[in-house]
Parts: sequence; C-alpha cells; structure tokens
Amino acid sequence: MEQTIDPTLGPVLARTADERAVLDSFLDFHRAVLLRKLRGLADADARRRLVPSATTLAGLVKHLTMVERNWFPTLLAPEPGDVYLTSDEDAAAHFAVGDQDTVAELTQAYEQACARSRAVAASLDLDHVVPHPQLGEVSLRWVLVHMIEETARHAGHADILRELTDGESGAI
Repeated sequence: MEQTIDPTLGPVLARTADERAVLDSFLDFHRAVLLRKLRGLADADARRRLVPSATTLAGLVKHLTMVERNWFPTLLAPEPGDVYLTSDEDAAAHFAVGDQDTVAELTQAYEQACARSRAVAASLDLDHVVPHPQLGEVSLRWVLVHMIEETARHAGHADILRELTDGESGAI
C-alpha cells in the first residue's frame, strides 16, 4: 500500500521552491511541531521532569524562545543594549521554569519571538553576514540552518517528553 504525504506540510509544499522558501518552511515546520507538543497539556504536566536532566516541555519552549531572540533580533538586528548570550549558564538558565510559567504564556512568548525572527530574517538577504562573538562571522543562511537543527533537535526531545507524559506521539 502506497503511503501519501500530507500536502499541507510546509516542507512538502516547498519541495521545488527556492532556497529561502525551503529554509523558512523547514524552520516553521519544526517551530510548529514544538508547539503541538504543548497542545492540551496542563501547566503542571508541561513543567514536570521526566528525565534525569532539568529538561521539561515547558523548559524546551522557554529555551527556544531565548534562542530565537538571541540569533535573530539580537545578533542580526541588534538594538542599543542588546547583549548576545554566549555562556552555558545563560542557556541553562533559560530551561528553568517555575510555577508561574504557564503553557499559554510560554506559547505566546515563543510565537512572538518566532514572529520577530521571521521579520528580521525577511528583511535580510541570505548572504547577509554579521560578526558573531564566538564564531567570527556568520551569514543569515547559516543562522537559518543552525536554527532548523536546534529547533528540530528540541522538537524531538519534546516528542519523547510528551510521549512519556500521556502517550501522545508524532509530529502532527
């Protein structure tokens, strides 16, 4: 039996598109997968630790919100006072969640960060290069590929954590 692929998935629709559309569609797909992992969860379930590390579903979304802000507006279109976070301590701190962190607020913050990231990226050419405090120079193209990798990796973590929470699995 031949299996069909859902044609509404962005990466499927962009399969013959230009490079920018392909990169954007894959990043947006993985962003959406991450948010689907939170859908329908109680706040306590999203904050619950299910693995030995401090990784939680809520923490993954909180972390990726920081990552979006760090790579797009702060690095590519900084405003006065913006500081690019580089330390492992900064990254770890953004995984930490408290009782005040709700699924609704974390989702909203992530969606806003992604919208800002899209706007920054759309204003620049893929060949746009900026200095990076650790890597030297990076292009927008490199940032997009890095963010696809980072978001996909954490969406995979979220899939496992969601399955451990209530048995739900799968990207859609």
